[in-house]
Amino acid sequence: MREPGSPRRSPAPEERQADAERSRRQLLAAAYDVFASKGYAGARVQEIAERAGVNKQLINYYFGGKEGLYRALQRQWLEVEATFDDPTQSAADVAAKYLHASLADPRGTRLMMWRGLAAGCGGDPVPDEEPVQDLSGLTNRQQAGEIDPSIDPACLLLSLIGITSIPVVVPDLVRKLFGVDPSDPEFETRYTHHIRDLINRLAPPA
Repeated sequence: MREPGSPRRSPAPEERQADAERSRRQLLAAAYDVFASKGYAGARVQEIAERAGVNKQLINYYFGGKEGLYRALQRQWLEVEATFDDPTQSAADVAAKYLHASLADPRGTRLMMWRGLAAGCGGDPVPDEEPVQDLSGLTNRQQAGEIDPSIDPACLLLSLIGITSIPVVVPDLVRKLFGVDPSDPEFETRYTHHIRDLINRLAPPA
């Protein structure tokens, strides 16, 4: 305990580094909540900072502002997503991973929805760390004989994104059709089985 009147000890470099990493994590976590609920245009740095419990100037200091913070979130998601598309696993397994991730934490899907809505309504461009969509995962599976090569890979990817994200997009429709919330394990089990069955039917004809 510091004695009254004694000089305040300067934090060691490792303590400052730990504080910086903690502040960055808190800001990223808060930003994920706010961007997912309000979109890029609707999010305010003041709200993000208050939710994180830090001074809003730290957003500029660590991320260069709102756009940098949003891009950092995108990069964080892309790093997670890269672990899903395992070429040693079946396409059905990969789709099941995407569905589980979306249902377990809908914020990533909601970010995608907000970005799409902004683009469709002619709003201000939303920062995008993935300006070109990679189709190599699907084309490699087509070349390996897992998926019918006559299927358009761009159309197929769009369809798969829609299939795995739709429960988060229209949770009210899930409740009407299945009688449970999308987060219910009963729904995930049933819907995963359906997705696996669909993808397995994409194999080349015998």
